Amino acid sequence: MKKIFLGLIIIFLGGLGGILAEHFLFPYLSATTLFSKYEFLKKASQNVTIINKTEQVVVKEEFSIEKIINQVSSSMVNVISYAENSKDKKTNPAPLMKNGTGTIVTSDGIIMTYVSVILSQDARYKIMLSDGTVKDAELLGIDNYSQLAFLKIEANNLPTISFANSADTKIGEKIVAVGNNTPDYSNFYFANILGGFDAQASLSGNALASSEKLEGLFRTSLFDGEAYVGGPIVDYLGQVIGIVGSSENGSGKNFFQIPSNKVKVVLDRAIRKDLESAPYLGIYFLPAAKTYFALNKVPRGNGALIYSASGQQGLAVIANSPAQKAGLKIGDLITAINEQEINQEKTLPDLLYQYKKGDNIELTVIRNDQEQKIKVQL
Repeated sequence: MKKIFLGLIIIFLGGLGGILAEHFLFPYLSATTLFSKYEFLKKASQNVTIINKTEQVVVKEEFSIEKIINQVSSSMVNVISYAENSKDKKTNPAPLMKNGTGTIVTSDGIIMTYVSVILSQDARYKIMLSDGTVKDAELLGIDNYSQLAFLKIEANNLPTISFANSADTKIGEKIVAVGNNTPDYSNFYFANILGGFDAQASLSGNALASSEKLEGLFRTSLFDGEAYVGGPIVDYLGQVIGIVGSSENGSGKNFFQIPSNKVKVVLDRAIRKDLESAPYLGIYFLPAAKTYFALNKVPRGNGALIYSASGQQGLAVIANSPAQKAGLKIGDLITAINEQEINQEKTLPDLLYQYKKGDNIELTVIRNDQEQKIKVQL
């Protein structure tokens, strides 16, 4: 028995030694200068397989629409605008009424929506909150630059929407549109991706851009887009990256989204009760992007070209406007306002909107290939 036991120990130790030699000793020796010439060591080392232990970690990305919308649902409101029917109430007693989507933007009761949501500026207003409460509202004003409308209710500690930085938003990013335009207060949602950014899209409603109308819009297709006008599109963190608006065109309605960074600038003016002091220049222009400069061999990359398809001065520069009084002409290329360069991130209307009626500004203008400075009182 002792001999058998001793033999087993020898076999075990020998096998263990062989394994250690094959996996550690031979590969080491074959890599040295002295033993690298021995072929049997090379072959021994080639049979070694080094196994790296790995762990698979599964990260679950949360795409639950419910969790996203819970962050904005309580800030959604139903905007009710109505006017008493002027006809004989015995034959037609029902008032003219319209429901639309709005959002709470300040905790003390400022409501933001889009101008097409409301019946008219002369209408009366009520706001239905998420808990079913209905409150009277007054119209604070409609912003000419963005067409955003602001109403006010008497309330405190209301839940508000949170804005993202739209400059950081990526095209193709997943978004959710939120709407509420039914009489029974019912939020509804549409998930999609952010389709694109049109830097030259303008709210002017014309082929040409206007110095007083916002330029640069997101484009995302929304099923039944009218239902979401005045409401937000939010990212998957529940932050607002745009407000849905609409405009009429030859084939129907056109839907778009105003980027949140532009919305925040307008909101600041509304909070200051400063909407009526928006500046006025009075020109129509073509956003002179890189393609224009390449075709016309102009050594600049951005600007606003005062333009009329007919070539008539009066259709490019509005009569008695600050632009006409300052001597601006059709064909002038405006490249900067007070040394701030006009580009896709800061368009001519964006830069003008920083100022008020009566402010004095200096335009950098290229006329007949010569750069000059022109002072304008807005």
